[in-house]
Amino acid sequence: MSESRTILTAKEMARTLERLASEIIERRGEEGPLVLVGIQRRGVDLARRLKKLLDTRLASPAILGMLDINLYRDDWSSLGKTPAISSTEIPAEVEGASVVLVDDVLFSGRTIRAALEAILDFGRPRRVELLVLIDRGHRELPIQADYVGKRVNTSSAEQVDVLVSERDEQDKVVLRSKPAA
Repeated sequence: MSESRTILTAKEMARTLERLASEIIERRGEEGPLVLVGIQRRGVDLARRLKKLLDTRLASPAILGMLDINLYRDDWSSLGKTPAISSTEIPAEVEGASVVLVDDVLFSGRTIRAALEAILDFGRPRRVELLVLIDRGHRELPIQADYVGKRVNTSSAEQVDVLVSERDEQDKVVLRSKPAA
């Protein structure tokens, strides 16, 4: 039986996203168009929420994109099954744009490496920043987030589950012990 504990409640998640939206505005001001690119799946849900928060505060609306990184993963051929491919939609010119990649959990850094490679297929952004709801450490690559909702110390025997109402019918972040193999 795996144990779990709540890291963020629905109310805390909402407050954290508000804070992250404020940090984006603080750091970048009103400069040029902002392109938010959510990494499939829950990163897209979080990016949609951030867009709503930012659009009420920015002079021009943020542009929302979705990115599937499965074919850019360095381990996709060793996963033992065909990767489930989701859609990629980048509705704006990436060349010269300010891009904020949005993901739910930053762990090894491999997902972000893949996302950076995928973004470059659309052009060369002026700047790419990373926003994550949870940074759980254990990096395998030299990647760090520019905007972090919450840092959580974890062990390799644990996993972080981000639940979003769009997919899971509730908002919550949970730290669970991985089931024994």
